[in-house]
Parts: sequence; structure tokens; C-alpha cells
Amino acid sequence: MRGAGDHRAAVSRGRVAPGFEPVREAFETQLLADSSHSAQLAVYWRDEPVVDLVGGPGLDAESITGVFSVTKGAAALALGTQVRSGAIDLDERVGYYWPEFAQRGKGEVTVRQLLSHQAGLVSVDGGLTTAEVLDSRQAAAKLAAQRPAWRPGSTFGYHGVTLGIFMEELLRRVTGVTLQELYASEVRAPRQIDFHVGLPESEERRYRPLLLPATAQAEPSDEEWGIKDGLTSMIYRVPKRSGAPGRSDFGPNDRDVRAGGPAAIGGVGSAHGLARLYAAAQGFIGEPLLDDETIGEMSQQQVWGQDRILCQEMCFGVVFQRPHPRVPFGSYHAFGHDGAGGALAFADPLYEMSFGYIPNPIVAPGGADPRAIHLSAVTRRTMRALWD
Repeated sequence: MRGAGDHRAAVSRGRVAPGFEPVREAFETQLLADSSHSAQLAVYWRDEPVVDLVGGPGLDAESITGVFSVTKGAAALALGTQVRSGAIDLDERVGYYWPEFAQRGKGEVTVRQLLSHQAGLVSVDGGLTTAEVLDSRQAAAKLAAQRPAWRPGSTFGYHGVTLGIFMEELLRRVTGVTLQELYASEVRAPRQIDFHVGLPESEERRYRPLLLPATAQAEPSDEEWGIKDGLTSMIYRVPKRSGAPGRSDFGPNDRDVRAGGPAAIGGVGSAHGLARLYAAAQGFIGEPLLDDETIGEMSQQQVWGQDRILCQEMCFGVVFQRPHPRVPFGSYHAFGHDGAGGALAFADPLYEMSFGYIPNPIVAPGGADPRAIHLSAVTRRTMRALWD
């Protein structure tokens, strides 16, 4: 136990369960290394919150903020409820549910391929606008009419924004309600999960804007963002606010984005909410959200290797990211998603663990914050030590 004079006593706020002190120590070491760094960290073991910490000047225990593509994992859980019920068959052709999609060489694309970044529909010719993404029926119509950038199934490449549009359109076609409505009614509200896909006005007072790192460039070079004419340029044109290609400012700091909750990038919440979400995914919170068969189908590796868009090693299940040598965020059973700002959330059934982490300022160049990867490793080591 820390004494009153311990200089580390006020570094973090919150609690850890007995035995999890090494996780607090690792978290506080990161905070001490950078006075501008803020973060929330939460870990569940089964249904018990064993770590719930916050530190730094930019976040507190009541804060919620944006997590970019971590949202995809929450959206996948909403979609998974329909996979579990049989309303969506991952091996059915997309055109069965969405007939307009089956044109321009897309007639044989399956839901499994579509939701594991294999369809070649990272954007559309000319790009998508903010309004089209926020009303994703418009974006879906354009994507249905688009010829894929590669033959579907021949490779994979990260569909950063359009993956959310696909999930939204499939659920709208199958259920008649929006993904945001389904997530709120079937996932979030029954289990009191502090993570929103579509933030209500009543929660706005808790929102903390995401900050850019002090080292961020005002305008990245063409080479860094690939905006000239390469295939990578497609992801950075989605969405755009003007006719000129370039880096988008579309993100959760925009109230329209927070309120609309686009399923690829618009989620807002806390690290505790994310950890609780993945505890629910494993059946530890409330009525089981998914069954073992559905979790197995959606978390099973579908693609691994050089991502055609990101030009780096990636590994995906159906929507969910899987750990791999470049990003070893969990055991071989783990599934979840990171975000462009550095946030990370996942379930690890090998440990019956659920993990949520949100930093502020965001990290550059994006993806899971290496500090989150380290904290996950410390947590897993701590659990093994407690079990031995």
C-alpha cells in the first residue's frame, strides 16, 4: 500500500482488484513518462471489473470520447445478434439481402467476404461525402453501383469507412431498423454499457474532445497519405468535405458524427464501457449476447498478410481484428478492434478477460497505441501469476 508521501500516489485514479497492482504500476509508469498523456484503462475478468483506472490532464472517470474504428467491434456485435438468430448467413451472397449490390462483378460476393475487407469497395469513384456517410443509404447506393478495385476474394484491403456502411445496410435490409437502433436496444441498454453508437444529446456534457499529438503535422505530405493516385489513396478520400482530395477531418469531434454514430468510426464511450461490452460479448454480462458458435464464426481468421490498402501486415476475422506478430494485443483466442486514435478494445476468451483502453491525445500514425499492447501483456502476465 502506498504511503502518504509516495510521489506516485496521485498519478492515477480508480481501483484495481487485489493482485492486479502490477497493472496499475505499468499504467502509472506510462503517465509519468509523458506529462501530456492521458488514458483510461479497464479490464474485466468474467463479470468482475478488476482494473478501472484513469490518469492525466485530458480525461477523468466520467469522461467519454471518440474511438474511431474501435466502433467496428461494437457494430459487429450488433450484427452478430442476427448471425446468431439465423437472419444473416455469412456464406450467403450479399445480393440475396441487398439485390442492388449484385452488379458490376459483385454477384458472387458473400457476406463473409464483404465483412472481411475482401470486396474491393474501399470507396467509390469521386469519393463519398460526409452527408452520404451520415445517411448511409446514400453511400450504400453508390457502393452498390461501384465496380470493385480488385476481383473480390483475390486479396484484402482495409475498408476503413465503407465496412460500417455495409453493416448498416445489411441490418437495415434484414431487420428494418438501423444498426444504431439495434445496438442501443439489443446490446447497450439491457446491459448498461457506457459506449454509444450514436451519442444522445443528454450525454454531450461528458464528451472530451480528442486532441492531436504535439508532434502532428498540420498537413501530411502526399507521400505519407498516398493521396495522388495510388490504391492507398482510396481510404483517405472517405469521406471528404470538399472537392479536393486530402486528409479528412471527419471524426467524433464533430457533433454530427457523434450523434449519427456511423458504424465504422462514430462510436463514443469510456474504456470501462468498452471492457464491459466485450464482457457481454463473452456472455458474462446479462443475457448471453452471442453463442459460442457465432463467436467462433465471426472471430475466426479470414485473412492475414499484406493489407492491399494499408501496405502492412493485418489480420481479420469477420469485422474483428485478430492478434498477429505486428500487433500482439492478446492470445490466439482474442478478438476486437483498435482505432485510428490509439484506442483498443477486445475480448480474450483464453483468459476470460475483456479489455478497454482510450488515450488522449491520439497517437500517430494510428492504430493500437503500443502502450495498450504493453498493458495487455502485463495484465495477462498478472493473471497467469495469480493462477499459478
